[in-house]
Amino acid sequence: MRYTISQVAEKFDLTAHTIRYYDKEGLLPFIERNKAGNRQFSDKDFDWLKLITCLKNTGMPIKQIKLYIQWCLQGDETLELRRQMYIDHRQEVLKQIDDLQKNLKSIDYKLEFYDTACNIPVNK
Repeated sequence: MRYTISQVAEKFDLTAHTIRYYDKEGLLPFIERNKAGNRQFSDKDFDWLKLITCLKNTGMPIKQIKLYIQWCLQGDETLELRRQMYIDHRQEVLKQIDDLQKNLKSIDYKLEFYDTACNIPVNK
C-alpha cells in the first residue's frame, strides 16, 4: 500500500514540512515518487521513519542520522560502525535519563514544599 506525505505526517505526528526537510537532508533516500513527483511511502518506509523519529527524539543530530543511513545503504561492511554509533548514542540517552531523573527530584521537592505550605495532604 502507498501513503501520501499527509497520511505519513499524521501517523507519525509530524508535519509534512518536517518530512520534506528530512528528505531534503538525505534522511529518506529510499522514498519513491510517483509520475507527478509526489512522495509515496510504503509500509517498509514506516520502519525507517520510526527509527529516524526515535533517534531525533533522543537528541541525535540530523547530520549523524544521515551518516547512519548512508552506512546502512553501504551494507554489511559498516555493521561495526553502526553498532558503535548505537553504543555511543545509548550512553547519551542514559545521561539524558539521569539528568531528567535529577530534575524530577527537584520538582518533587518543590511540590512537597508547596503541598506543606498549602496544607495539602501528601498522597504516597
